[in-house]
Amino acid sequence: MEPMKSKKNKMLSSESKRSDDDGRGCPDSAGLEIRPGGMLVQKRTVEMNPSSVSIPTIKIRVRYGSSYHEILISSQASFGELKKMLAEPTKLHHLDQKLIYKKKERDSKEYLDVARVKHGSRMVLVEDTLGREKRCLELLRNSNAEKSSKSIAEINLEVDKLAGQVTSLETTASAGGKVSETDVEKLTELLMMKLIKLDGTVADGDLKLQRRVQVTRVQKYIEILDMLKHQTSKSSSNGNKIKLQQQDSSTGHMPKDSKPTQKQRMHWKLENSVRKNPVMQQQQEKNSESVVVTTKWETFD
Repeated sequence: MEPMKSKKNKMLSSESKRSDDDGRGCPDSAGLEIRPGGMLVQKRTVEMNPSSVSIPTIKIRVRYGSSYHEILISSQASFGELKKMLAEPTKLHHLDQKLIYKKKERDSKEYLDVARVKHGSRMVLVEDTLGREKRCLELLRNSNAEKSSKSIAEINLEVDKLAGQVTSLETTASAGGKVSETDVEKLTELLMMKLIKLDGTVADGDLKLQRRVQVTRVQKYIEILDMLKHQTSKSSSNGNKIKLQQQDSSTGHMPKDSKPTQKQRMHWKLENSVRKNPVMQQQQEKNSESVVVTTKWETFD
């Protein structure tokens, strides 16, 4: 019995040894490690943590005109970053710079290590006149666009105020109220001034569309005011006609539009003949003088 037990113990010990070897060897083969707490985790290497790798700093000698500038910069930086560092000592905007390395102009997005720039490498800096002109034009365009945007915004606010007055006049007229012709003319003049201001505003793209919207809006308000002015002038002319008719009826004269009756025609003819004949006029005056109006009553015996 004992030989059988010893044989079984040997087999069990060999299996446990094999499993221990597998458990200890597996972390090494798969890049794993056992922490002091017994947890199995992946090994931390230098490649997995790039921040632990120190990026070398190199010194570059740059010639600009007759002067030299030494710049300390990361070896993995771009030429654009180098240009920004050169802007202060050279007093040259980074967009107006050209960096030449190994007789070749380098793009701002290109990296130093890719171009094989090393510690102590030399470069030449040249002013990019064409790039400077482009940048100035772009700045001018942006400045004009900003000015136009501000101008259109101001006109919009002013038109909003005038629109309220136009709406007020329109409401008064629709309710049968009296609208002053002076107010209508004044508002029309102010809106016309806004149209002139919009016409002088230089705009492109979205600003051009905004200007067109404002022009259409102002024109609409001017049309409303023209309609109100026409209604006001029409009502005032009708009122004058009514006044003339009342005056003519009180003085006995017929208005121009109405036709005179036969008796009135005979009366006018008689008056005209009396005016033209001096003898008849004198006779009429004598008759008028012979008539005496008195308030005393006559008494009879």
